[in-house]
Amino acid sequence: MTLEEAIKTALEYERKIRDIYENASEHTSHDAARRIYGILGQEEQTHVDYLAEKLKEWRKTGAVTIKKLKTAVPSYDAISDEESRIKTELSEDDLNDEKRTLSKALRAEIETSEFYKKIVEELPPEGKELFAPFIEIEDRHINAVQAELDYVSKTGFWFDCKEFDMEGW
Repeated sequence: MTLEEAIKTALEYERKIRDIYENASEHTSHDAARRIYGILGQEEQTHVDYLAEKLKEWRKTGAVTIKKLKTAVPSYDAISDEESRIKTELSEDDLNDEKRTLSKALRAEIETSEFYKKIVEELPPEGKELFAPFIEIEDRHINAVQAELDYVSKTGFWFDCKEFDMEGW
């Protein structure tokens, strides 16, 4: 895969995830869930903008300059606060809708992360440098979405940590 093909493919992945979050934000009736989807959607849009800029730069100069990417994913504490609000605000039907949305988002985040890992292995150094930061960011997204999904699914886990243990009762 060439660097240009990798950027174009990455743009497709980022747009897909952005659209999932934007749609979820528009269709949820709860402020806490809307804020979380909004943050994730805005971050995906910054990825789209960045990659579109890099594609334009590549086509114009045959090279790309690398800028440090930041993540807007909130801290675990902030996510926890939002989750508490979601849990108290959502009906069982709403929770099921949120579970479906989060499951869809999680699949898209995992697929995107796997794509970045693959192309970082395949591309020459310039491509590796461009895409390597996306791996860490997408992994943070995966963790955030998984935490949300675990919380609304009431699995007894939060950020892969067991919240309670029925065996000790």
